[in-house]
Amino acid sequence: MTITWLGLFAGAITSFAAVPQVVRTYRTRHARDISIWQPILLTAGMALWLVYGIMLGDVPLIAANVFSILCYSLLIAMKISFREDDNALEHDYISENISPEEEI
Repeated sequence: MTITWLGLFAGAITSFAAVPQVVRTYRTRHARDISIWQPILLTAGMALWLVYGIMLGDVPLIAANVFSILCYSLLIAMKISFREDDNALEHDYISENISPEEEI
């Protein structure tokens, strides 16, 4: 196994780690339990790694970061897009769990 293949394999594993969260958020249509800052900071860091990989001409570094940036950008977009639904779900949850005596 060459160093490039090792890098591609490692990049594939770490990049696909974002896929389950993206799929779950898309299916449930809510992202209230996800902090907006985690994917934003991660995307910013990966963008810097992408630039670094481009400067080095390192294909595994470039490929892994391009895929990860796409996944986390989708997650950020869904977090923003589903914001209204998340607020409604939170309000419904609070309303359902308060007894009439507690509302007073």
